[in-house]
Amino acid sequence: MTLVQLEYIIAVDTYRSFVAAAEKCFVTQPTLSMQIQKLEESLGVKIFDRSRQPVVPTEVGEKIIEQARTVLTESKKINEILMAERGELTGDLKIGVIPTVAPYLLPNVISNFLKKYSKLKLHIWEYTTEQIIQELKLGTLDCGILSTPLHEPSLQETPLFYETFVAYVSERSNLYGKKALGSDEISEDKLWLLNEGHCMRGQVLSICNYKHNHSLEGTFDYNTGSVETLKRMVDLNGGITILPEMSILNNNEEEMQHIRYFRAPEPVREISLVTPINYVKKHAINMLKNEILQIVPERFKSRKKKEIMGFSI
Repeated sequence: MTLVQLEYIIAVDTYRSFVAAAEKCFVTQPTLSMQIQKLEESLGVKIFDRSRQPVVPTEVGEKIIEQARTVLTESKKINEILMAERGELTGDLKIGVIPTVAPYLLPNVISNFLKKYSKLKLHIWEYTTEQIIQELKLGTLDCGILSTPLHEPSLQETPLFYETFVAYVSERSNLYGKKALGSDEISEDKLWLLNEGHCMRGQVLSICNYKHNHSLEGTFDYNTGSVETLKRMVDLNGGITILPEMSILNNNEEEMQHIRYFRAPEPVREISLVTPINYVKKHAINMLKNEILQIVPERFKSRKKKEIMGFSI
């Protein structure tokens, strides 16, 4: 049994295809298949049911693959020890970020991070919460930056900051004349929301226990994954939308006239750095955490007079 063979069976389990697994491992498909067959012969069991498409692990194969993931994770910690001993930060760091955080947080974080740690290569994907959770469990991401709590026992959450939700209100709305809003007032107007699948949609609905007022819906239903598009829809079509506060930090004076904060306790989302329980690249992930904490405003770091909005995945 070799670490390479364990890597190959994990790849096949992840991509459910010998061809795709070979491509991801940068070997030919016959080479990968031969190594897996050798492992099966040495163990005396079949790890994969090749009669099914996509290919799936056998019952005993699932247990072997689960242990293989643990073995590979532990083996990678040897390199972590050596890099820490030499004071180096090299290699790759794979990060998943939800789209409602990425454009407002990452540009400054990445710029500062790469100046300090030029030998470390960052790979960043914008994924939904569900996708990030899945990729973390499969080991194809090292960490995620997303809204929590997730209630996932196999993942570890390190809260970074608490971001206030604010309302962006049309001049035509009855709410425009108010200085601050109560959550029960949101249902008085057309509410523009993100697509299904975005955790922020669920959080916004939780703020006000919102029930669609169909008389305000109009003749179309617009689906978007963009916070900026929501603002433009309010500008052009009236109504209201709910935004994360980081998205308005660079707003001009005219745009800020549309912003209304909520009365205390302010609704917020908890943004955390999420990793598998047993994870590697701890030094790199800790440095990433430090860079994020240097970027976010100090007021984001306190939970005082704030209410964390939950969501379901």
